[in-house]
Amino acid sequence: MNKNFLLTFASMLNKASKILMIRPIKFGFNTQTAESNSFQQKAEIDNAETIQSKALQEFDAFSNKLIATGIDVVIYDDTASPHTPDSIFPNNWISFHENNELVLYPMLAENRRLERRTDILSELKKSNTIFIDLTKFENKKMYLEGTGSIVFDYTNKVAYANSSPRTDKMLFEQLCKQLNFDCIFFKGVDKNGNDIYHTNVFMCLGKGFAVLCKDCITDKNDLEKVIDSLTFTKHEIIPISYEQMNSFAGNMYHLYNYKRESFIVMSEQAFKSLNPAQIKQLEQYGTLLHSPLYTIEQHGGGSARCMMADVRCEI
Repeated sequence: MNKNFLLTFASMLNKASKILMIRPIKFGFNTQTAESNSFQQKAEIDNAETIQSKALQEFDAFSNKLIATGIDVVIYDDTASPHTPDSIFPNNWISFHENNELVLYPMLAENRRLERRTDILSELKKSNTIFIDLTKFENKKMYLEGTGSIVFDYTNKVAYANSSPRTDKMLFEQLCKQLNFDCIFFKGVDKNGNDIYHTNVFMCLGKGFAVLCKDCITDKNDLEKVIDSLTFTKHEIIPISYEQMNSFAGNMYHLYNYKRESFIVMSEQAFKSLNPAQIKQLEQYGTLLHSPLYTIEQHGGGSARCMMADVRCEI
């Protein structure tokens, strides 16, 4: 193949979002995470083999759709041992940042800590990578679960996090200081007043827009703090309801392909929950790309955003 073509193609890819995905081997309901994740629903009617088979079909269809658009996707197969039922959600254990900073995160569930892969780190890191390893805080029962706990506004250097058993305020503030981000910490709850396990299920930030379930932030001062920050950074706020949040409409992500074409990625369930006005608002910022993830959403309690860890991102 022509060397100049390869160099040109590599240059084009460098303009695209780059994400890491993990192809599941034994996906299933994780009992260790269920207590703090109300989105998980255990279905007794399906056996483990059926759940894995359906999840794998959903993963392959979704990842193939992303690749077909020209988004740069790096896929690793999960390992048979140790068993990691939630490995399909790598965004909770790793994130990459500018200046070659790489963050490893402390996670609440013990079996989720087994997801951290040295082979992936060795292949994706650069020679001058700066490691920020927060995993030692697991011994102190302090947790911060990656871009599930934190919604980063990379452009404006602002980070948002919702208080929950999986998101420690001190760790969040410490990390923001190291990354040179302003931090916005607040409390979000579901319709029953229970903690919402991750910020990224009710808040999505894209270039120029923010999808937010404002009803979740019941404290007036907290809500004002979030709205003021989003307004100052010139994000159009697209409100969603509790019902839409429960359909994972807050778990979207904004990505670019190598042509710098813009895509707003979500599950089919999330897309179907949107009303025509919301769809019209979102379409101003990119093509809506959606895929069925019903099995993954039901048994794993996470959706499209949770399945993608940033390797290169500028939103």
